[in-house]
Parts: sequence; structure tokens; C-alpha cells
Amino acid sequence: MAHVIRTVMPEFGAGGEGFAIHDPEVDAMHAAYTQPGTAYFVVEREGRVMGGAGIGALAGEDGTVCELRKMYFLPQLRGLGAGHALMRRCLEAARTLGFSHCYIETLTGMEGAQALYLKSGFIRIPERMGETGHFGCNRFYLRALEA
Repeated sequence: MAHVIRTVMPEFGAGGEGFAIHDPEVDAMHAAYTQPGTAYFVVEREGRVMGGAGIGALAGEDGTVCELRKMYFLPQLRGLGAGHALMRRCLEAARTLGFSHCYIETLTGMEGAQALYLKSGFIRIPERMGETGHFGCNRFYLRALEA
């Protein structure tokens, strides 16, 4: 997934400081997502990892809000329905793990991602939540998770 993240983020101008591309977990995804309260899923095509997404507690919040993290797809996977399927899987995992809300942050220019968030029941909120460290992001979304 580190390759996918490092390929996709600069495509959208998110290669600098303040973006997830510099998170320590990019090089240690397995360790980051084997912790309690986390889950990460990848999409393979022809034996090659082409995308992925995960969830984990939103840092700086009370433990009831999770964050959709590291959701990126190589261009060859886009437009095939993988985003919708992976979103459903992540939200299902978030409910199973007991979260009541899911938060996402992104940036202007990632229009396809934002359309997916809206279609998945997220609403745009005016300010960031938690302490993700992604000060380069400027779009924020939240969704209540039904039981």
C-alpha cells in the first residue's frame, strides 16, 4: 500500500508536508492496523494491490468517532465500483468495532473521492475534527453509523 499511497497522493498535489503521505504508518501498515479498534482492507487485481482503506479511532476525540484512513486507488482501479465496495466494508467494520460516527478529511481536487463520501451518507462539515496532523487537508466529512 505504501507504493499506492506514494503514487496517488502527488497526483492530487498532496505530496508535501501536512498530508498522510508522510505518516509513519505508511511504511508500517501491518503494524498500524493490527492494533485493537482498527481494520484495513486492500483491493487486489490480477494479484497486485491496487488500493485500500482502513478505519481507526480518531485521535483527539472520545473514542466513539473513527476516521476513514488511507483510502487510495491506482488509476486502473477507479470507476470499477471498488470505492463503493470498500467504503461499505469499512463502515461495516466501524460499526462492528463500536464506533458511532466516521470522519474523513480530504482536499480540494479529490472530487471523485468527495462524490463517493456524499453518496455513502457523509455530510460536509465546516471544520476539522480530532488531531490527524493533516493540516494540508481542507475538506471535512462526518457520517453517523447506525447500529
